[in-house]
Amino acid sequence: MASNFELSERSSPKQHRISPRADKEEVDYMQRAQWLRAALLGANDGLVTVASLMMGVGSIKEDVKAMLLVGFAGLVAGACSMAIGEFVSVCTQRDIETAQMKRASETKTSLPAIDEQYEEEKKERLPNPGQAALASALAFSVGAAMPLLAAVFIENHKVRMAVVAIVATLALLVFGVTGAVLGKTSVFKSSVRVVIGGWMAMALTFGLTKFIGSEAMQI
Repeated sequence: MASNFELSERSSPKQHRISPRADKEEVDYMQRAQWLRAALLGANDGLVTVASLMMGVGSIKEDVKAMLLVGFAGLVAGACSMAIGEFVSVCTQRDIETAQMKRASETKTSLPAIDEQYEEEKKERLPNPGQAALASALAFSVGAAMPLLAAVFIENHKVRMAVVAIVATLALLVFGVTGAVLGKTSVFKSSVRVVIGGWMAMALTFGLTKFIGSEAMQI
């Protein structure tokens, strides 16, 4: 009896030590990655698209109304495009995964209770097209609104252009850090990747917009 009592006392602290680890493992980062990817992709695209368009138009014509009009048009068109594209893409992914799960279950005549529970958990982890589309459109709008709000209250054209560039850079940095923190990845790598990638896209869009605009004005 004494040995059994000592054994129970020794095993109980071990059980208490395991429970916090089990609580930490309850976070499903694979499922979180579904909406996190859509949200960060939408925010980056909205920020880069609208900021680069505004700076490109601003380099051609010093008119705040033209910059804001182009930026707002890019916000609406981009948000709708992101939502529809994300919805179609995730629907296709969900159909492929569902078909694969159906083929796998048909090969097994009888599933044990554990396998049935596992299959139900896999179905619950299937991507949600509506959630992904909404997150992508909302994130795109949030990212696109940042350069618009930064430019609307500034009268000096050169200062306005500089503020848009600074706000875009800081927002890209915040997006990179947020994605790394929520996904439990390297903050430095994520931040550098997002900032450099965003600036490359903005530079390309800015250059093409300025080139096409200048050629059109000469004609």
